Amino acid sequence: MEKRQVWTVDVSELPQVHNQELWTGLKTVVMIVSERRLWNKTTTEARFYVSSLSSNAETIAGAIRSHWGIENSLHWTLDVTFCEDESRIRKQNSPENFALLRRLAINLLKQEKTSKQSLKMKRYRAAMDNNYLVKILNSAS
Repeated sequence: MEKRQVWTVDVSELPQVHNQELWTGLKTVVMIVSERRLWNKTTTEARFYVSSLSSNAETIAGAIRSHWGIENSLHWTLDVTFCEDESRIRKQNSPENFALLRRLAINLLKQEKTSKQSLKMKRYRAAMDNNYLVKILNSAS
């Protein structure tokens, strides 16, 4: 069980923020306190955000939750489908290049609708069957 509390403060109500002129559009500072209860253990975490949105806790909480839902979903998919967390690619531009290729591959796999298999199985099937690979590549059209 998780309980979140959200507070927002308009920047104009705060003392001058260091180098505030560099923060174009800065309007709000946000604090989220999350309390998680798992069986017999309770943890509390505070996170801070800056935002260009008006000081409305409900709107900002929805935007943050939506962003992290998408972010977590993508990273989980990348790890399950491509074992991204285990990648040993470290030199020069290689990590960025491969991250881009993985995301491209996931988008192509998702667009191929003739198979109801998981993304991981679609990827495996494409590696074993050139005709299916071509079908995936053609699904981008």
